[in-house]
Amino acid sequence: MSLWADILRWAHIIGATVLFGTGAGIAFFMLMAQRTGRAELVAHVAGTVVIADTIFTATAIIIQPITGVLLAQAVGWPLSEGWIVLSLLLYVVTGLFWLPVVWIQIRIRNLARQAVLENAPLPAEEKRLFRIWFACGFPAFGAVPAILWLMVTRPAISF
Repeated sequence: MSLWADILRWAHIIGATVLFGTGAGIAFFMLMAQRTGRAELVAHVAGTVVIADTIFTATAIIIQPITGVLLAQAVGWPLSEGWIVLSLLLYVVTGLFWLPVVWIQIRIRNLARQAVLENAPLPAEEKRLFRIWFACGFPAFGAVPAILWLMVTRPAISF
């Protein structure tokens, strides 16, 4: 394998690690903050989560398909390979659930900040949005280990 392919593989693995690790961390900290019911804590954590998603997750989301396609070309894997097609489909599913999650995180942050300013409890809308956020997180985050498994094992899959 060429140095270029090794660099692409390394960048692709780093991107996948960032997606998985940031997703796990964000989910854990949002859940822990939400469980306290404290508006100031939810506002702070949700604010940090929005920044982390912008810096780490969004960057990795952009890098993954670029490094993936370039790596497949460098190694000689056709993009029509079953495991690649399934990985890309799962990637799209992840994105379809992640996009509303980002909007919800911003809304949760804003609602919690408003509650802090008004010295009020978290509003019912914030709690409802968190339940939707939590539900969207399962398919979005669950698809990532499946994609990792496909990348590592490269099973023979026919479509």
